[in-house]
Amino acid sequence: MNKGLNQLIILFKENFGLFLSISFGLFLFVLFFQPFPLDHFDFNDRLLFVAGLSGIVFLFLVLIRIPFLLIVEKKNLSTQESSFLFYLSGFLILALSSVAFAFYLHYVGIVGITFFIMSKVCLICLVPAVVTGLYDLINELKQENEALVKEKETAQKQVEKYEEDNLNKSIEFISENNSENLSLLVSDVAVIKSADNYVEIVFKEENHFKKKLIRNTLKNIEQLLKPIPDFARCHRICIVNIRYIEKLHHNYNGHWLTIKGYDGQIPVSRQYLLKFKETN
Repeated sequence: MNKGLNQLIILFKENFGLFLSISFGLFLFVLFFQPFPLDHFDFNDRLLFVAGLSGIVFLFLVLIRIPFLLIVEKKNLSTQESSFLFYLSGFLILALSSVAFAFYLHYVGIVGITFFIMSKVCLICLVPAVVTGLYDLINELKQENEALVKEKETAQKQVEKYEEDNLNKSIEFISENNSENLSLLVSDVAVIKSADNYVEIVFKEENHFKKKLIRNTLKNIEQLLKPIPDFARCHRICIVNIRYIEKLHHNYNGHWLTIKGYDGQIPVSRQYLLKFKETN
């Protein structure tokens, strides 16, 4: 019992500002636009009477809205079920507030209840239902956005882990006759160039670039590197590690790359340019 009461108090505190804003807004509207004939009241009595109208709205917001919120929170309902309950609470607020308004206007304000007056009453009482509905929609969108942000963060962490694992992989560059081999981490290999019957591997070791010739073809090396997304063919004689790219340049002679910390230009042919731009 105490737990349920505590939850009601917490929900009331969380929604007090919203309820008060709606009630005060209606108070100001009725006071300044005077949708009902209240000329027989002096100014002070009119203030009290209008405050009573806004008090009715506040009361029904508390009596209807808080229990519905408690049900949604306790039952852990689906989105559709929660939406139905919120629509139902909005309808009840509209219906009960309209009836209470009509009685209050007739018996306290001595206002004749006509179809025109009831239309105004219903429109005014529709405001709390619409505002709370919009409030629920905004909260729902916020929750969905938070869920998407968390999902994105999780996916980003998975991508980063995959990239880190990928960079820590070793590549075995083996000559065609198996006479020599070179084992390097993906993160260390910057550029691979074709050099006649050899390939020249440019790699980083202790913050300095070094070169190594292996007897093999660039085609074979490309097949070896195919499962690793960090490498892209940029020319018929060159494969580059996209993580080392500093900038793509171009002039009337063509396109070329500069590599971070490496002296020399890496050519980019038209054949691979579009695909290479997509890769970057």
